[in-house]
Order: sequence, then structure tokens, then C-alpha cells
Amino acid sequence: MPRKVCVVVTARPSYSRIRTALEAIRAHPDLELQLVVAASALLDRYGNAVDIISEEGFDIDRQVYMILEGENLVTSAKSTGLGIAELATVFDNLKPDMVVTVADRFETMATAVAASYMNLPLVHVQGGEVTGSIDEKVRHAITKLADIHLVSCASAKARVIQMGEAADRVFVTGCPSIDLAREALAAEPRDVAHTLKGYGGVGADVDLSQGYIVVLQHPVTTEYEQAAEHARQTLKAVHSGRWPTLWFWPNVDAGSDGTSSAIRRYREAHKLSKIHFYKNLRPLDFLSVLMNSRGVVGNSSVAIRECAYLGVPAVNIGSRQQGRDRGRNVRDVGYDTDQIIGAVSEMFAQKHRLKDMIYGDGTAGAQIADTLADCDLSIEKMLTY
Repeated sequence: MPRKVCVVVTARPSYSRIRTALEAIRAHPDLELQLVVAASALLDRYGNAVDIISEEGFDIDRQVYMILEGENLVTSAKSTGLGIAELATVFDNLKPDMVVTVADRFETMATAVAASYMNLPLVHVQGGEVTGSIDEKVRHAITKLADIHLVSCASAKARVIQMGEAADRVFVTGCPSIDLAREALAAEPRDVAHTLKGYGGVGADVDLSQGYIVVLQHPVTTEYEQAAEHARQTLKAVHSGRWPTLWFWPNVDAGSDGTSSAIRRYREAHKLSKIHFYKNLRPLDFLSVLMNSRGVVGNSSVAIRECAYLGVPAVNIGSRQQGRDRGRNVRDVGYDTDQIIGAVSEMFAQKHRLKDMIYGDGTAGAQIADTLADCDLSIEKMLTY
């Protein structure tokens, strides 16, 4: 009998992080994919990732609504609790042989706790990495709950083993998002302006022909009260620099309402003739937009992961990616308008691109499926030191 692999996708970035693994699991003769879509991946204001998942041919076994309004610390904690309760019912109904959780968002904690208390082997993708914010605690807590670790790089494997996990349960597969970057490279050249026409968005019609930048800035959970001010600093810099800009909406985190409100207020107070705002794009379309840009600005992990593989320059702002392994494409700055303007000005004029394969070679999806088909399944754990 094929092993039933239940993958829980809780957010827009989580889908791009796991998509090629979903394809490989679905195609594997010894595996059966069970797909659960939950949390912000179901919400229109965060881009309706569920629609893209369906359009790209995946059958969704369950949908779990678990996000409470508010985008603050209280609602994040309560949403996690609600997710545990709802996902326990889902797992009881689907009866998977294992549960896969992705990365380090607060919703993934609900997946990990529910699966662990139901004696289901837990598979964690992208453990062992180092960043700032609450993600650091969540990621390593899930590592201690997980039974199988599918990590992106050798340094992540070393950290997971240092945390007391058995070395024979830790597998370096690379990151599935790099698989998508590899696909996107093979699909170039593409007409970005034509690609974007179907997505709408709001704001000015931006001329992309002379170059443009991409902005992805999310709130930092441990600094959520400053989220609005952080967004204002970046808005002032991008507006002052007058670079044609494609700006993407923040993730659902504590502080995202502050980021969103800052964007709306700034948009109302200023004529932003060179900025267009989007909620979400299909993963391959988004990567094409990145590749054809002069670079990415903000604090998204896409600047650290996919952009390293693609050689897309990045200006990383603030502490959200603090400590994460990074390539030569990244320049770090603080939440300071002048610093951001200076760094983006240099990036916009940059001609050369520096590539680093830190997070895999573009074959992670297949490696993940093969590992899940062959690995020993167990829920017994002891410290190895």
C-alpha cells in the first residue's frame, strides 16, 4: 500500500516552498498525496493561494479556516490554538501515515503539535536554519517535535544534529523553492508586462522597460509595534528614488495590519506614479518578475534563497533574516530611508550577477519524495547526547 503523505500548506510562501515536492509525491508510485490548505492561504486579502493551488492541478482534500482577525500577538496565539483543534479533526479523518509541515510560520506550529499528539510521524521541511524574530523559536521547537528532517543545506543539518536529533533522521534535500527557480530559468525569456496583465493589482501603470525593482516587506513579529514605521521608511525611500516598483502585500503576521495601513495611508497622501501593488502571483510568474528586475528590496526570505540561486541582487532591510545563510547577492541595511536609497541606487545600476547554490541544485522535490517513500517511520525520540 502507498504511504499516505499529508502535506499542510498554510500560507502563500509555503506553497512555493513545497510545490515541486507536492508534484513529486503525487507522481511517486509508493506515495499517496493528501493536501490540506489552511490559514492565510484561504484568504482573499493575502492573495487566495488556494485558487492558484487548484488552478495548478492539485486536488485539495481539506480546507481549514483558522485565522482570527487582528494581525497581532493575541490573534497569532489564538489562531495557533484554533489550528491545533481543527487540524486534529482533519488528521483523524484522513488517517495519514505521516504529516509534512513547512518552515517556521506560526501556523506550522499548530500542524506540528496536532500531529505529534496524535502519534503521527512528523516531517519538517527547512529546519535547522537561523533567522531573527519568533520564527527562530517556532522553527527549532518544530525540530524537536519532528521525526524526519528534510533540510536545505549542510549547515542546517549540522544544527539539527547539534540540537540532539539522530543523524540518520536528517536528510539534506535542498529547498523545493530552488526547483521552481530552476524551472523559471528554463522558461526565460518571458514578457513580464504581459505576464502581469492578468493579475490586476492597484496603483499606477508602471513602465518596466527601463528597469524596475520588486519590494516584499513583512512585519517582524518581535518588532510588530514598529511595523508601520518600518514600512514608511521603505515607502519614503522607494518614492524618493523614483524607481519603477512592483510592491507585494505582506504575509499574515502580527504587525501586518500596521504594514498594510502604512501602505494605504502613504498611498493616499502621495501620488505614487511609479509603484504598483499586488497581492499574489503564481510562483513561476513571480520568479520571472524577480529575474527580470534590477533586484529585490525588503526582508523576504526569497531574497536569500531563490535570489541567491538566480543571482538577483537584494537589499535586505532589518533583522527578519538575521543569521540566515546568504549569498553574495545580498546587501544588508537598517530601517533608514537614506541607507535604503543608497543601497537600492547601487543595486539598480549594478550590471553583474553573483550566483550561489546555498539551498540546493533544483532537485529537492524528487529527493523529498524518494526519502519519504524509503525512510523508517517512527514516533520514538530520545536525545542522542
